[in-house]
Amino acid sequence: MTEIKIALVGNPNVGKSTVFNRLTGLRQKVGNYPGITVEKKTGSFTHQQTRYHVIDLPGAYGIHPSSLDEEIVYDVLVDQTNPNHPELVVVIGDPFNIKRAVFLYQQIREMGLPAIFVVNMMDEAERSGTSIDVSKLENVLSTKVVLTDARSGKGIDQLKDALAFKPNGYAPSFVIPEEFTAATQYVREHTGQRNEYIAWLYLSQKQNKHLNNNQVEEITTARQTHGLNYHRLQIREALARHASLENQLTGVIKDPAKKKQYATERADHVLTHPVWGYVIFFALLLLIFQAIYTWSGPFMDAIDNAFAWLASSAGEWLPAGPINGLITDGIIAGIGGIVIFIPQIAILFIFISLMEESGYMSRVVYLMDRWLRPFGLSGKSAVPLMSGAACAIPAVMSARTIENDKERLITILVTPFMTCSARLPIYIVIIGLVIPPEKILGLDLQGLVLFGMYALGIVAALGSAWVLKQLMKSKYKSYLILELPTYKYPVVRNVLLNVWDKTKGFVWGAGKIILAISIILWVLGSFGVDERFMNAEDVVRSEKPGISETDFENEVQSQKLEYSFLGTMGRFIEPVIEPLGYDWKMGIGLISSFAAREVFVSTMATVYSLGGTDDELTIRERMAAEINPNTGKPAYNFASGISLLLFYAFAMQCMSTIAIVRKETNSWKWTFIQLAFMTGFAYIAALGAYQLLK
Repeated sequence: MTEIKIALVGNPNVGKSTVFNRLTGLRQKVGNYPGITVEKKTGSFTHQQTRYHVIDLPGAYGIHPSSLDEEIVYDVLVDQTNPNHPELVVVIGDPFNIKRAVFLYQQIREMGLPAIFVVNMMDEAERSGTSIDVSKLENVLSTKVVLTDARSGKGIDQLKDALAFKPNGYAPSFVIPEEFTAATQYVREHTGQRNEYIAWLYLSQKQNKHLNNNQVEEITTARQTHGLNYHRLQIREALARHASLENQLTGVIKDPAKKKQYATERADHVLTHPVWGYVIFFALLLLIFQAIYTWSGPFMDAIDNAFAWLASSAGEWLPAGPINGLITDGIIAGIGGIVIFIPQIAILFIFISLMEESGYMSRVVYLMDRWLRPFGLSGKSAVPLMSGAACAIPAVMSARTIENDKERLITILVTPFMTCSARLPIYIVIIGLVIPPEKILGLDLQGLVLFGMYALGIVAALGSAWVLKQLMKSKYKSYLILELPTYKYPVVRNVLLNVWDKTKGFVWGAGKIILAISIILWVLGSFGVDERFMNAEDVVRSEKPGISETDFENEVQSQKLEYSFLGTMGRFIEPVIEPLGYDWKMGIGLISSFAAREVFVSTMATVYSLGGTDDELTIRERMAAEINPNTGKPAYNFASGISLLLFYAFAMQCMSTIAIVRKETNSWKWTFIQLAFMTGFAYIAALGAYQLLK
């Protein structure tokens, strides 16, 4: 079977990833490009006895990079030794901005790469009365042109057929100006590059990472000898291409004689309004948090009861001994601590997917630009900050599109304050324990508090950004240049696939950590060398004679847990966390959740399972019944609950995010500053809240 490597290339917001999903289905793999944290999506499919390996390159407006995303596109396409270098390029554009897509296509063809052209989003074009003269466009591009609507799947089969097309010879549309031919020829001779346009690209790029030092020096010599500036060369090329494209594309796109006001424009009058735009956005956020509580309640209860029954049944079915405890108190309790939150996570991702699919998320970026400016950020920072509602790791990575170094660094440092989905399980449980299920003006009080926690994360992020703005100086201002895509009806299939991928990634990613930590916690909580652990039964009989058999068993379990290896760790840090309203058991949760925030709930489920004998209690019932031995009050009372909410709102508590921040900033200094500031801020906020409310 023949195997061919193809690359999907296109401008942002043309549906390139949707085309990728249609071609590859679930046969996808997500990784990183070597040496950097930019996500790399690859997939494969078979068509007509040919195996196609597909790479979805980041969105780009041209071959001359102005961001890390575009650097990747350039490196993959220009370097034939790159493992991702394609044998065929599929350039994807949309019918409303076809000139930009053709601009990119011409650059790719002149690099000597075979390519075909796809015009996506044809359903929107038809609704607006726009049509494409395919035969004329094929003549202009000297290749096969395919019309698709990837959201509905139209044209995908034709695209698969077109991959076998062999493009004919291509006449360059950009002729290198005569005054630069000597420099271009010098580069060709001294780098061994046979392609004239690639030699021109070498001259007009800020850097060429794939070349060796001698070749880079020769390019520098050519620039200096001929007095060339790489940025001016890029401008000369762009002006020349745009001038020729006006003539080449005449008659290719047929618009209605009179353009009517499209639904998108009418909607934007309201959704981007300087007043109503913000009212609608915050009302939508309030709806999301109300839905997370009200819609997920029955599913949560069912899952909680199911795991309580499973633990009880497994305890009865398995023979008594360490294996019984490992499975019932370790594995089942740990897994139940994450599975119970699937409904809330799924609901959150449903709303995020709907906002992205419909095109509304770009409007949020536009709206937030004016409000982020005073804090040293711009609308471009809104994308990482909004993405932080799902996970801080890809959110921090998405800051790479910010050209201004100061803005990029500030965005990276404050994004972890945003309330990510890993905090959601903690908020759900703690709010449920300390906030009464009451209604205020018809709104669920617990949902309002959850909304407040998200708002608190935003305030913390912006406040920290303002402080950093005062401490750091920028060499130049940056401006938001944003394309607002047309509004689209979300495709249910795409939304569900996205929710499935995100929820599965959250559960599997967190699940592996939680399973490992749950087993470790069970081992540490089931064994010890302290004398009071080894002789727990005798200690309880001597200290509390005459208690009932049930109370005796509970006291023995509590005694063993307190003096186990795990209890020793918790008691070691108890003096530090006691002023926050936490006991040593909660201290264990704080330690374990440093691996990942969401581990806290499953850790407490495991700890309380080890400390009691009733397997039929649900996770929330165990936590509600727990008593703090230092105060004699419920461990999760109003004061300690608010303290815990504030601690997790502000603390870093995520090893993976720390690693990504180190990678993106290339600095341990800023990583440690961020970790120390967030941890210190969290401790002070939690301390103040508990001391005021207790």
